[in-house]
Amino acid sequence: MRLENDLAQYDVVILGAGAAGLFCAAVAGARGRRVLVLEKANKVGKKILMSGGGRCNFTNYFVSADNFICGNPHFSKSALSRYTQWDFIALVEAYGIAYEERKHGQLFCTNSAADILSMLLDECKKHGVTIVTHCDVRGVESVSPRAGQGSAGSESEARFRVAYAHQAVGDGALCYVHCQSLVVATGALSIPTLGGSGLGYEIASQFALPLTERRAGLVPFMFSDAMKSLCERLSGVALEVEVTCAGHAFTENMLFTHRGLSGPVILQISNYWHPGDAVAVNLLPELDCSEWLLQAKREHGNILLRTLLHRQLPKALVSELQALWWQQDDARKLADFSDKRLRELAGLLNGWQLKPSGTEGYRTAEVTLGGVDTAAISSKTMAAKSCDGLYFVGEVLDVSGHLGGYNFQWAWSSAFSAGQVV
Repeated sequence: MRLENDLAQYDVVILGAGAAGLFCAAVAGARGRRVLVLEKANKVGKKILMSGGGRCNFTNYFVSADNFICGNPHFSKSALSRYTQWDFIALVEAYGIAYEERKHGQLFCTNSAADILSMLLDECKKHGVTIVTHCDVRGVESVSPRAGQGSAGSESEARFRVAYAHQAVGDGALCYVHCQSLVVATGALSIPTLGGSGLGYEIASQFALPLTERRAGLVPFMFSDAMKSLCERLSGVALEVEVTCAGHAFTENMLFTHRGLSGPVILQISNYWHPGDAVAVNLLPELDCSEWLLQAKREHGNILLRTLLHRQLPKALVSELQALWWQQDDARKLADFSDKRLRELAGLLNGWQLKPSGTEGYRTAEVTLGGVDTAAISSKTMAAKSCDGLYFVGEVLDVSGHLGGYNFQWAWSSAFSAGQVV
């Protein structure tokens, strides 16, 4: 496109060249729509490239609305059924992209996340989509008197004007583009170094769409008490545990870090944690520790408790637990512990109560919980109910998936739903 002050016109302008934005552009382009994608960063798809350790966990074999957090638990059902994980897998296979299944049905690229990004860009190129990077959106305004008043307008009628700055245009001049449909695919606040911003929320507020409370999700925990130094000493130690908070439980690996606790199970439960909440960590989720310790007392009474625990837990962790829970009895044989004391220790092993001081925040959060209130959005088309031609897709909405490819699937499904009608 020409980068100048004259008004250009497209059928569809999409703000954001991430997973949802690029896919929506390709779907709309395939319908013959003239599509322009504006991206603030110097490169497109940065979050795609870094996801899954560079392998992109692009979807999951097992997807349902239960895998998503939303103020309306039914909202995601329509989009997820319109474009399923099987539809995206078919596209991946059509491009010959090698992939593999990992735990819990998670699908990753065998080679590189760049394969997924290349596929999306090829789809956009095939359908004539124009993508421009280094675009800093400065304003969006309605230019149709009927926008927001329930009128669909004519096919060629422009509803919005987008103003943006571009490095190719000097002296602070702005570029402008008109469009009939405007798709907000700006992502959210998570990982600002990869382009996360609040632009989508600002646009929603401008057009009087409600927002729900936002906070960091899929994010590690931090501690400010003695647990902080314990985590520092155990940094790098990982084990499979069950973590419970607010009635939700997940079983996966937990990782001690120099800041606190991380790993898949901590990221999962962080979506349900609020400041002040405690989390319960079951260090031996496959054992009834009370029964196990009492049986060991009967059958192996001459061994030390730490010796028994070394069979199940990392030695460094056992040493820390001993200092916390039975330091005065470190030399006592198992047979010398009372049954009551062993039951108390069993309760700690099966339910270690921890109270995080906070999370690492948006800096490392994989998603932003909350966003544009889905009550104001059509679940079938992702259109704003009160503003003709305005659409929101992907993470900017109040829809957040569990860890495991669900957030990418939401990007594909919501983008497809919008792309079919913009």
